[in-house]
Amino acid sequence: MAFLHLRDVRIAGIAAGVPRQVRNNIEASGLNFSSDYSPEEYVKSTGVLETHVSPTLCASDLCYHAAEKLIADLAWPKDEIQALVFVSQHPDYILPATSCLLQDRLGLSKECYATDCGLGCSGWVYGLSEICALMATGEIKKALLCVGDAKRRVAGWDNDPLFGWAGTVTALEYQQGAEGLMFHLGTDGSGYDAIFVPDGGARTPISPESFKYEDVDGRQYHRGMSRMKGMDVFSFGISTAPKSVKALAEHYGFNYLDSDYFVFHQANMKMNAVITKKLKLPEEKVPSCMYHYGNTSSASIPLTIVTQLQGQVQERKRFLCCGFGVGLSWGTVAFETENLVMPEVVLVDEL
Repeated sequence: MAFLHLRDVRIAGIAAGVPRQVRNNIEASGLNFSSDYSPEEYVKSTGVLETHVSPTLCASDLCYHAAEKLIADLAWPKDEIQALVFVSQHPDYILPATSCLLQDRLGLSKECYATDCGLGCSGWVYGLSEICALMATGEIKKALLCVGDAKRRVAGWDNDPLFGWAGTVTALEYQQGAEGLMFHLGTDGSGYDAIFVPDGGARTPISPESFKYEDVDGRQYHRGMSRMKGMDVFSFGISTAPKSVKALAEHYGFNYLDSDYFVFHQANMKMNAVITKKLKLPEEKVPSCMYHYGNTSSASIPLTIVTQLQGQVQERKRFLCCGFGVGLSWGTVAFETENLVMPEVVLVDEL
């Protein structure tokens, strides 16, 4: 297990962008529901009524619009932003790194550090740890963490009723004496195939056979689409997240129940309900955005903060956030905010 306490860094702001187009899971046609569920039963089971989707937008587009809004609201000169980390399972291209494209598109300095991270549901927490580690030396004063997913890799991605499109930007700045962020991070790669895209990487390249549909647990998939061992992932999430939260609190000697907000990866309603119960958390301290945005992978934690906590983060607040999923990978982070700049979610039009 990896513990990190990265001091002298604070979160200055968080922004989010989503496509303007909304898809209702009860009204939409052609969605890939399990044969065991009607649309109404699916919504009741997962807690996802609607998602924001797009036929043209990439995760980088959503992050770009969120970043432009956040940079303006922070009044940050762009030439002072010295690092940009992009976290997504859906980069614009296989190469180059999407962070390089965002550096140019945002008009940041050519002296800007830019890199990509390919993690999924735990990606916001891992991205924070990476960017905070870069900044803790004091050399980099301002940085952006761009995190999001828009599932446009291959045909078929857009018919899954659980997943929505979102891009988020977290602005961090060096502040000597700041308490910083505390992390607990872990990985169990033996469960790599619990959430899995079989074809499309270097080990199993895309071929004509990749696009032949097959039945997997009552739903139709081809080998370029993600498939999930639902019960394995459920068991992983409800056991790992509570353990990680408790491990972080024990290691750094604080009572996790003293946190003002607990924000978990928005996997599905049932999973998060079990996690909340196991940790004995008051439901009013556990915000959720699943009903209107679905599972947005690595963007789900910051998207929940932006959409559910508007007007509630001006005073000092203590957050405890946990992401878990693809990998299998998990990460928990504890931090405080004060005067957090947080614009309303940006609705992004089609290209």
